[in-house]
Amino acid sequence: MGANRNDDRPELSRPRKRSVVIAGHATSLSLEEPFWQDLAAIARHRGVSLSALVAAIDAERSGNLSSALRLFLRNCYRRGEFGANTVEKDGAQS
Repeated sequence: MGANRNDDRPELSRPRKRSVVIAGHATSLSLEEPFWQDLAAIARHRGVSLSALVAAIDAERSGNLSSALRLFLRNCYRRGEFGANTVEKDGAQS
């Protein structure tokens, strides 16, 4: 276990800030790129925009939105809604 395990993929491990519109207001969120990719794939799979998916998660959360998004993805993986089949079908990378 090296001190810099992510040296080969530093861009994926750094949080990336993006703006999404929730209830008509631009909101800035920070997530690592793989989470953004997975959220986009789930939005495509469900036939909604990324902003609509984030807004739905926001409406149900009880804490930090970035954390709620990560937990949402975890639940999708556990339910089998998202995984290797979805990635191959949608062409997204996780």
